[in-house]
Amino acid sequence: MTEQQIYQIVAKETHLRANQIIQTVQLLDEGATIPFLARYRKERTGSLDEVQIRLIQERVEYLRSLEKRKKTVLSSIEEQGKLTPELKAKIEATTKLQDLEDLYLPYKPKKRTRASIAREKGLQALADLILEQQTLTGDPLDVAAAFMNPETGVNTPEEALQGAQDIVAETISENADIRGMVREVTFKTGIIVSEAKNKDEKSVFEMYYEYTEPISKIPSHRILAINRGEKEGILKVDISVNIDDILLRIGKKMVVDSRSIFHKYLLDAIRDGYQRLTAPSIEREIRSGLTETAEKQAIRIFALNLKNLFLQPPISGKIIMGIDPGFRTGSKVAVIDKTGKYLAGVTIYPHPPQNEADESKVILKKMILKYNVDVIAIGNGTASRETESLVADLICEMKTVRELYYVIVSEAGASVYSASKIAQEEFPDLEASLRGNISIARRLLDPLAELVKIEPKSIGVGQYQHDVNQKRLTESLHSVIEDCVNHVGVDLNTASLSLLTYVSGLTSRNAANIVSHREKNGCFKNREQLKNVLGIGVSIFEQAAGFLRISGGENPLDNTWIHPESYEATNRLLKKYKIENIRIGEQKIRLMISNSQTRMSDLAVEIGIGEPTLKDILTDLEKPGRDPREELPKPILKSDILKIEDLKEGMILKGTVRNVVDFGVFVDIGVKQAGLVHISQISDRFVKNPSQVVSVGDIVDVRVILIDIDRGRIQLSMKSVK
Repeated sequence: MTEQQIYQIVAKETHLRANQIIQTVQLLDEGATIPFLARYRKERTGSLDEVQIRLIQERVEYLRSLEKRKKTVLSSIEEQGKLTPELKAKIEATTKLQDLEDLYLPYKPKKRTRASIAREKGLQALADLILEQQTLTGDPLDVAAAFMNPETGVNTPEEALQGAQDIVAETISENADIRGMVREVTFKTGIIVSEAKNKDEKSVFEMYYEYTEPISKIPSHRILAINRGEKEGILKVDISVNIDDILLRIGKKMVVDSRSIFHKYLLDAIRDGYQRLTAPSIEREIRSGLTETAEKQAIRIFALNLKNLFLQPPISGKIIMGIDPGFRTGSKVAVIDKTGKYLAGVTIYPHPPQNEADESKVILKKMILKYNVDVIAIGNGTASRETESLVADLICEMKTVRELYYVIVSEAGASVYSASKIAQEEFPDLEASLRGNISIARRLLDPLAELVKIEPKSIGVGQYQHDVNQKRLTESLHSVIEDCVNHVGVDLNTASLSLLTYVSGLTSRNAANIVSHREKNGCFKNREQLKNVLGIGVSIFEQAAGFLRISGGENPLDNTWIHPESYEATNRLLKKYKIENIRIGEQKIRLMISNSQTRMSDLAVEIGIGEPTLKDILTDLEKPGRDPREELPKPILKSDILKIEDLKEGMILKGTVRNVVDFGVFVDIGVKQAGLVHISQISDRFVKNPSQVVSVGDIVDVRVILIDIDRGRIQLSMKSVK
């Protein structure tokens, strides 16, 4: 398979033009990053987005890897002297690794098997007679007697026939066409069967104690649940198929003449080969394939949830108090200013065993008034609802002197951050236990800037995240964070080391050098000064510059998404419309944009840039330094508390989506336990996957349909809620 053939295959799979694939792969091979291609090389890629580019990258890497494997396989078979033109053509035509391995299986070096032992005893010729089915007269035992050899351990005709059958069984089990057929039939008609092996005390896997579901229909989350139950020794899992049907299908492929004196032996070998060799192998493959598909889906959901969490709109311009709730060890409190700078902290003990609620309120009131706190962020972990009740009372008591609101914030990963090297460097004088509350407050101020400091697997917005391939999960989540950071962009003069590390083209060393340069030389005045940073050459500058903004610098274009390579074209555009000494974003530019829309293509040619780039430039001139997160709904600010006992069926409430999984959506409606909107209750129309409708952080209207106070469960519906 040539590179051109690879491009054609990927183009067909992705429904894109071959030239888009060629140009994109060429740029990737040259070292361009995906965010850079998506934003600044639209003319070359045909305006592909990050998801499309990443898919192209994955498929091309897969097919290139497949080609390398083909060369290894062909070389191995050729060295054995068994490579025929027909086999070579089949191998070269394969586009799936599984099909390639099926073709290679008969020639693959393997440990000693019953068949290989039989071959060593000289029984291959007898096996060939069974397979060829041309012996129509005589007694099989008489024919087999000729293969007796006491020296090799073949002492009877029966032993000779048994050895020959072992060879036939393995030959059939390694037949690529038969394996393909068995795989297809097993997948289409097979059933996953799970039963209790050892019942678990918490009954987590109770629904799978006597469970069956067609392989072709079982959803990803149930695959992972069954796998976990099996791994923990709770469940026994098998695949059930109609064996007689499969044996009949194999027989149709293998039986040439039923009059053969070896017909019975062939049928016995077919059954033995299927049950002993083919079925276990195919079942392992299918379960492995189901697991891989389920893991990909779980990773996709985690990545999507993480993306939506990272892109939640910031609550800027507010003084925020963060509270990390706790019982025995107290609740840690921190106040940060509008830039995220830590102002003050304290530990209060409003809950058992100390029960110092009144004293705690006095302390909080003093801090609120001293620092002019606007919003209180409460972590959603232990003692969260008790702290929420305390804060709600406090807000009520202070309503005549200060307008206050609170927000429940996910504290997942806060403890991981507290003990991290990043946190130690940020707050060397604070104990680890006093850093989590700062993180909680900052998550409200700017979720992306704060969450980027935390190991993404610790943030906890996935399903079965510990059961999936950890390397693949890490790579996927890293890509998501990279996309988020570059989607929003960063301020070159204020961005943390953690944020800079994810900027297009920058390594962790580049990011550290930028921070060091900033500390030694002060703020960057223009993007060109980035070239003065140790280790940042022309190539890195090209990949990174557009994503690094400078607010209040020497060149107003440095505070836009416009890449420095397009500054000359931008200035030609401004000169054409006689705009000098401009303030980017002023009314005159918006008027220019509206007048230009009708002849965009002509204007692009005149200015000397592509039309997609021109459109981006015009948008950036109108809204410099725009933050795409600002267009999303803000977090719900609350001033009072709701208890589960306050809920009634039929109530319509507004809530925040906390997690999206295959079977539904968890929504925080302001009580201790998030409510579940089952997938069947998400919409009046059919919903295949919840993530098609809602995302983490979305503000949604829900109706209460069931309340189980004893079990702390709430069922919600989004159907026909207005």
